[in-house]
Amino acid sequence: MNTRPSLDANTLLTALISIVLSGCADRGAPSFALAGAYFPAWMICALFGIIATIGARLGFVISGLATVLPYQLFVCTSIGVCVALLAWLLWFGQ
Repeated sequence: MNTRPSLDANTLLTALISIVLSGCADRGAPSFALAGAYFPAWMICALFGIIATIGARLGFVISGLATVLPYQLFVCTSIGVCVALLAWLLWFGQ
């Protein structure tokens, strides 16, 4: 006779969700007050990335590198993503 209780899928799913979401209880979402409203921090980091993308494009055009550089859209976008992630890491990284 088997006296062990069986674990069903709902029990395992509930346990998995509670373990994954347990990290949200301590700190909350990174946000800051701007003009009386709370904005998520990723918006500011995305804004830094957009500014870096525009700056990289202007730098390529001014330096003349835009005529020789292939895949400029991907290069400028990757520069913007790197700057946004670096801002996130430096500002909110642990």
